[in-house]
Amino acid sequence: MKAAGPLKRKAYESELLRLQTELVKLQEWVRAEGARLVVVFEGRDAAGKGGTIKRVTEHLNPRVARVVALPKPTERERTQWYFQRYVEHLPAAGEIVLLDRSWYNRAGVEHVMGFCTKEEYQRFLRQCPIFERMLVEDGIMLRKYWFSVSDGEQQDRFRKRLDDPVRRWKLSPMDLESITRWEAYSRAKDEMLVHTDIPEAPWMVVESDDKKRARLNMIAHLLGSVPYHEVPLPVLELPERPPSTGYVRPPRDLQNYVPDHAASL
Repeated sequence: MKAAGPLKRKAYESELLRLQTELVKLQEWVRAEGARLVVVFEGRDAAGKGGTIKRVTEHLNPRVARVVALPKPTERERTQWYFQRYVEHLPAAGEIVLLDRSWYNRAGVEHVMGFCTKEEYQRFLRQCPIFERMLVEDGIMLRKYWFSVSDGEQQDRFRKRLDDPVRRWKLSPMDLESITRWEAYSRAKDEMLVHTDIPEAPWMVVESDDKKRARLNMIAHLLGSVPYHEVPLPVLELPERPPSTGYVRPPRDLQNYVPDHAASL
C-alpha cells in the first residue's frame, strides 16, 4: 500500500471544520432523539487521544457532550464492583460522553504495572464483553477507538513534552515507565483485543503517528457510524432594541476593572 504524503495544513483545517460542523449536527440529533452515545478513547501515552477529544468537543455544547477523565480510584471505589465507578458517568437521554481512558485501564496500565491482581484482570476480561453487551442492548451507542502510535514517535512526543512548559504536566513518571515496558503493553493490548473486540462494540484502530490524519480519520468514522440526520433548528430573529427609558450607567471609578495587560504588549 502506497504511503500517504504529508497532509497540507489548509486541507486539514478545511476538512476539520467540515467534520466539526457535522459533529454539531450529530449533537443536535442526539439531543432531539434522546439518544445516548459513549465514545471510548484508548491507546498508549502520547498517542493523540487528548488532541482528538479537544477537536471533537471544540464546538459542541458541554451540557450535551462531556468528557470524562477519571483519576485513580479512591480506597472506597477499590472495594466496589470494578465497573461501578464508570456506570454513574454513562449518558442519559440526549447526551454524549467521551471517555478519556475508561474501564480498559484494568486491561492496560493496571495489569502491566501490577495495580490489580491476576484474578481481577482475568475477571475483567470475562465481564467486560458482558458489560458492554448490556450497554448496547439497553440502547447505548458504544464506539471504541484505539490510538496506535509507534515507539519512535511516542519517544519524540515525550521529549517535546519535557521541553514544553505548557505541556510538561502531561508527562508523568508512569508515562516514562511505559517506555521500558513497551512490549508488555503491546502484549496487554493484543490480549485485550482478543477478549473485547465484540460484534456489538468492535474496536477501531486509529493510526496516529500523524496526529492530523488521526483526528480526521477518527471523527469521520464516528460520524459515519451513527445514523444521524440534520435536525431543523428553530427560526430565530433578533428583536429590535427598545428605546431608552433613561438608564444611566454608574461612573466607571465605582467599579473594579481588570488592568489592560494587552496595552503593554
